[in-house]
Amino acid sequence: MRRSPVRRLLKDPQAVVSASLLFVIVLMGLLTPVLAEHGPNHVNLDAVNAGAGEHGYLLGGDKSGRDIFARLLNSINTSVVSALIGASIALAIGVAFGLVGGYFGRRIRAVTEWVFNLVMTFPGLLLLIVLMPVTKGDFRITMVVFGVLLSPGIYRLVRNIVVGVKNELYVDAARVAGLPDRRILRRHVFTMVRGPVIIASAFLAGSSIAVQSGLAFLGVGESTVPSFGAMISEGFTNLYEEPMQFLWPSLALGIITASLVLLGNSLRDALEGDRPKPSKITASAVKPALDGAPATPTVSGLLAIEDLAIAYPTPTGELTEVVSGVTLAVEAGETVGLVGESGSGKTQTAFAVLGVLPSEAVITRGSIRLDGRELLGLGERELRTVRGRSIAYVPQEPMSNLDPSCTVGAQLVEGVRACATSPMSRKEARGQVLHLLRKVGIPDPERTYRCYPHQISGGMAQRVLIAGAIASRPLLLIADEPTTALDVTVQAEILDLLRDLQKELNMAVLLVTHNLGVVADICGRVAVMRSGTVVETGDTAGLFRAPRHPYTRMLLDSILDENTLRTDPPVATADVLGTELR
Repeated sequence: MRRSPVRRLLKDPQAVVSASLLFVIVLMGLLTPVLAEHGPNHVNLDAVNAGAGEHGYLLGGDKSGRDIFARLLNSINTSVVSALIGASIALAIGVAFGLVGGYFGRRIRAVTEWVFNLVMTFPGLLLLIVLMPVTKGDFRITMVVFGVLLSPGIYRLVRNIVVGVKNELYVDAARVAGLPDRRILRRHVFTMVRGPVIIASAFLAGSSIAVQSGLAFLGVGESTVPSFGAMISEGFTNLYEEPMQFLWPSLALGIITASLVLLGNSLRDALEGDRPKPSKITASAVKPALDGAPATPTVSGLLAIEDLAIAYPTPTGELTEVVSGVTLAVEAGETVGLVGESGSGKTQTAFAVLGVLPSEAVITRGSIRLDGRELLGLGERELRTVRGRSIAYVPQEPMSNLDPSCTVGAQLVEGVRACATSPMSRKEARGQVLHLLRKVGIPDPERTYRCYPHQISGGMAQRVLIAGAIASRPLLLIADEPTTALDVTVQAEILDLLRDLQKELNMAVLLVTHNLGVVADICGRVAVMRSGTVVETGDTAGLFRAPRHPYTRMLLDSILDENTLRTDPPVATADVLGTELR
C-alpha cells in the first residue's frame, strides 16, 4: 500500500528532528524584534567581553560591546536569505536548462553543454571577491551571482537523469498519444528528477550559507550586516580570552547546515518511497532524419509504406541498413500481421510509422503515407497531432508504458484531453475515461481509475493501454506484441477485444508479432519480414496453406505441436541454412 510522502516523513526520526531544528531556528530569526532587546550593531562599551547575563546581554557581549544573542538572531535571517537566493537561482537555471538539454536533440544539448562548461571555468570564490565593487558588498546580489555559478551542477544532474528517463516506454507512449513536450516534461519527466533535485537543493542552501559566511569571515562585504562568518572571525581573534564568542556562531552554523543535509536526504527517501522503478530500455523518442522520398507512389491503402530503408551509423561513420526496401499496405478495417523472428526489423518499421525511432536512426529513402498524407518529413507539432488523433499504439510491455508515479486515471485523462478536438474539462475527460474502461471490459472502472500501475494485473494494464489508444477513435492502431507478456487465457481475451473494437471503429490494425497462432486468429493478411526486408505477403489462409518463401516455410515448420517430437531441424530450416552457407 502506498503511503503519502508526508506520512513517511512523519515516521522518519531523522526528518522530524532535522525539520524541527530548522523550524525553531528560522522561527527565532523571524521573531528577532521580539526576542532581542538590542540591535545587532548596538554598542555598549561597558559590555566589552561581558559574561552571559551581564548588562542585559543573554549570551554576553563581544569584544566591541555588542549583544552576541542579538547578532546570532540577525545572522540567522542573513543565512536564510542567502540560502533562498542562492538555491533558487541555481535551481531555476539548472533545472530548466537541464530538462531542455536532456530531452531535446543534440544541437540544443551541445549549446547548453558549451554554456554551462564555460560557467564552470570561472573560479567561484575569487570571482565573487573580484565583483565586490560591482555588488557594493550587498550579500543578496552576491548570492545571485553565486546561484548562477552553482547552476552547472544542477544542470548536469538533471540532464543526465532526463537522458535516461526520456528513453522509457511510458514517455514514448505519451508522445504517441499526442501529448506536447511541455506536458511530458512536467508530468512524466520532472517527477523522476525531483528526488535528486531536492537532495541537491539542501546542499545548495548549505553551500550558499557557507559561502556567505566565508566571505564575511574574510571581511568581504558590508561590515554592518550581521553574519555567522563575521562573528566567527571576531571570536577567533578573541579565542584565548573569550572562547564562547567563537563557539556560539560556529555551533549555530553547523546545526543549520547539518539539518539541511539530513532533511534533504529524508525528503528524497520520502518522495521516492516504494514506487516501482521503471526498467531501462534503449529506444528514444526523436523523429528520424529524412534524406529523400520516392517521386511516384505505387502502393495504395490507408497506410502505405513504400521502399522504406532505415540505417544506423557505425563507429566509422558509415550507415548500415537494418530495414531495407519495405513495402506494405493496410486498408481501412483490415488487420495485417507483420511477423518475423527477433531482429527482423518489425518494430523498427512500426516505430518509423509512429515517428519514435531512436535519434541515431536515419531514414535513407522511402515513403510512409497515412490516408494519403506523407508522414516522413513532418514537423514535430504536426506529427504529434497525427499520432494523437489518427495513429494509436499498443505496446508489448504494458507496465513499462504506464508512468509509475501517476494513477491510471490521471494518465488516461491527460491523453484524452490532449487528443480532444475541442477544449475538454477534467470532469468531462474523467467521464470519458470511465466509459472507455468499461468498454474494454474492466469490471470496476472506478477502482482501476484510482489505482497506480503496480496495483493492477498485466492483463488489466494492457486493457488500460487499449482504452487510451482508442480514445481518439484512430484510423490506424499499431499493436506491437500486445499479448506477449500475458497468459494464454488473457491473450485470447485481448485478441477478442481488439477484434470487437476494430469492427466497431472500422479501424485498421497493424499487428507486429512473432506468434503465428495470433496471426492465424486475428489477421486477414500477413507480411513476413526477415533481415530487414519483406520476403512474402499474402492472405493468411493462403500463406499458411502454401507458403512460397523458404523462410516462411521455416517459420511454419518451427511451430511446436503436441504430436511431434522435434529431434532434428525441420527440412525447410536445413534447406535455408544450407543455401546461406553455400
